[in-house]
Amino acid sequence: MAYPGYGGGFGNFSIQVPGIQMGQPVPETGPAVLLDEYDGFPAFSDAYSSAGDSVYTYFSAVAGQDGELDAEELQRCLTQSGISGTYSPFSLETCRIMIAMLDRDYTGKLGFNEFKELWAALNAWKQNFMTVDQDGSGTVEHHELRQAIGLMGYRLSPRTITTIVKRYSKNGRIFFDDYVACCVKLRALTDFFRKRDHLQQGSVNFMYDDFLQGTMAI
Repeated sequence: MAYPGYGGGFGNFSIQVPGIQMGQPVPETGPAVLLDEYDGFPAFSDAYSSAGDSVYTYFSAVAGQDGELDAEELQRCLTQSGISGTYSPFSLETCRIMIAMLDRDYTGKLGFNEFKELWAALNAWKQNFMTVDQDGSGTVEHHELRQAIGLMGYRLSPRTITTIVKRYSKNGRIFFDDYVACCVKLRALTDFFRKRDHLQQGSVNFMYDDFLQGTMAI
């Protein structure tokens, strides 16, 4: 059964797809398999070997004594790293939902391993954005967003795509910061749903409180 909505190589960065390069479409493989990725992440450690690891350098330059980044620290870290390239730096709100997407221990902050996962996601999303921005405008339009979401492995209805465009666009164009915010929310909500869809059928019964916890955090 082709499950509509489960992301592929761009939607779930904890799963490495052999033979697929960042920015290329992921072949259709049927329902994605949800791995229990919430355990097994070692805590930040000063003993980490930082030789040649620019990601660690960016992280450690801003992380506090607790070895984690809050939203303001994450914003400063990403701005200093230059990962946005020629695009505008990420807003504080976008940084907040980045943390919510990966905050597995519910501290409201990102440890180094979570930050590394975010770094991989941001680089892939950036490359995807540049790939579909065919006119080099620095923004994506409705048809380009539809292509970008398809490259990430999601299969969304035209009505859902239109809803996303209305939410994240300015005069019909989506800038990079809003594009990343869209990608973060799409991945986080899909993960939230998929964890509860034990039969992989695209249908879940929610308790109201559970629904609020999952959606209000993003």
